[in-house]
Amino acid sequence: MSFSLPRKKMVSAHGQRHVMVWGSRERPEHTLMKALLWALYLPDYPHSKVETRIGDRYKPDVVQLDEDGRPLFWAEAGQVGKKKIVSLVRRFPDTHFSIAKWDMRLDNLADLVQAAIDQAPHRSAPFDLIRFPTDSYQRFMADNGEITLVWDDLEEWRRLNQTRG
Repeated sequence: MSFSLPRKKMVSAHGQRHVMVWGSRERPEHTLMKALLWALYLPDYPHSKVETRIGDRYKPDVVQLDEDGRPLFWAEAGQVGKKKIVSLVRRFPDTHFSIAKWDMRLDNLADLVQAAIDQAPHRSAPFDLIRFPTDSYQRFMADNGEITLVWDDLEEWRRLNQTRG
């Protein structure tokens, strides 16, 4: 299923609002996944921000920082390379990570992420993988921008083993 997004769209979830901006080189699926991730994790991370630089070489798609400016939660939408995953898992062992994919099986990604987790023996936070189906816009986004999405709505997601040593 296809959909189109305006360059800017006000979205809301759980009583909060955010203006999503669709970059000119960005696929609409990527922008939608960022909005869906923001909404899905908002109950657990109510101070999450979208596309906010945090002073790291990598810029998260969705992030919530602690009082010391370290990421408590970090989400990525779409393509994320092995080098980035390994780096993030090692450098931020207490950060809850999530990677969302658009209508893509999670098996290969799960293997790659689990291998990175296995090399980071002091990891203490979850690492989630999410597959958003092609009808996500129609299923989860109302015409007024209200996002209605809970974990039970997802057809496929995984929480990988996070605790070691």
